[in-house]
Amino acid sequence: MAYDEGLAQRIRDRWAADPEVREKHMFGGVAFLYRGNMAAGVTGDDLMVRVGPDASEAALARPGARVFDMTGRPMRGWVVVDGAVVAEDDALGAWLDEGHAFAASLPSK
Repeated sequence: MAYDEGLAQRIRDRWAADPEVREKHMFGGVAFLYRGNMAAGVTGDDLMVRVGPDASEAALARPGARVFDMTGRPMRGWVVVDGAVVAEDDALGAWLDEGHAFAASLPSK
């Protein structure tokens, strides 16, 4: 499955100054890990964000967000955000900040 390289590049640009963020190809897309913990990624044309179980309900109430389910089993603590919703840098930044904050709250791998 191809993924939106433009969206991936916008994430790279946003996190370029953070030496703890690494990129890894997975899930047929690209993932961005902070200290070894996945924070966000691109799948198809959409953004996937790790918000954590406690923030899932609030995240899913936001426009364009849906449950992240690639295998028929929803991934707890993850959401997928429609690519059109993150077309603006401010919207993308807000989601990326959430994913980064959650990954930063976890022990390094």
